Amino acid sequence: MASRGRRGGVPAREGEQRHEDRAEQQAPAPQGPVLPPPPPVDYGVFMQGLVQAMQTQAHTQAALQAQLESQEGEMEQYLEEKKASQKRPAATFQR
Repeated sequence: MASRGRRGGVPAREGEQRHEDRAEQQAPAPQGPVLPPPPPVDYGVFMQGLVQAMQTQAHTQAALQAQLESQEGEMEQYLEEKKASQKRPAATFQR
C-alpha cells in the first residue's frame, strides 16, 4: 500500500511543508483595483479576424517566397557570369 505522507512520524525538515499544511493555507488577497469581468466575445467577429490574419500571412509568405526565388535566380546568373569571366584569358597589356 503506497503512502503519501512521511513514515515513522519523522518531523518535516525546516522549510519543507507537509501536504496537509499547504492545503490549509489560503492564497493572499489580490492587491490593487479589482477589474470588471471582460465583455462577452463575439466569436463570429473573432473568427473573421482570425481568417483575415491567416490570409494576410499566407499572402505575405507567398510574396516573400517569390522575392527569395527571384534573388536566387539573380545569384545564379551572377555566379555563372563570374565563372565565365574566370575562364577567359586575362588581356595582356601592351605599351
